[in-house]
Amino acid sequence: MFKKMRRHKQQLSNERCVELLISEKRGVLALCGNGGYPYAVPISFVYENGKLWFHSAVEGHKIDAISSCEKASFCVTSKQEKSDDGWSYYFESVIVFGKIRIVTDDNVRLEMLRKLGMKFYPDASEVEEELRKSAARAAVLELSIEHMTGKRVREK
Repeated sequence: MFKKMRRHKQQLSNERCVELLISEKRGVLALCGNGGYPYAVPISFVYENGKLWFHSAVEGHKIDAISSCEKASFCVTSKQEKSDDGWSYYFESVIVFGKIRIVTDDNVRLEMLRKLGMKFYPDASEVEEELRKSAARAAVLELSIEHMTGKRVREK
């Protein structure tokens, strides 16, 4: 169902793809939106146990899209690196395809909100304070990965 990468010499290893998913903080989640139009939204995430986890409001465009179609893709890019020639750049990207769902288990939801918070807050006490204020209004989304590829690109 998923095509092989055409430029396979640029393909990243699965291990490198996972490293990028662990280290990067934001990417773009793409869903099937209203009227069949693609809906792509920049979003923070965490990679844990072979899955991607996102936070969301409990209602809105993302929730509506997920409720009508479980298929999703997610893309993350690394920071650019200047090449030795001094004028072109390299970057790496990962794209993931899979099925997304709204987490209904409250223990899992809170655990993943904590992990998401630790990616951005300097310490656990600040994460706990934020959870105390807003966890009741936050949904967590789980993207189960079915296919993943990555590549290193040189921009000329």
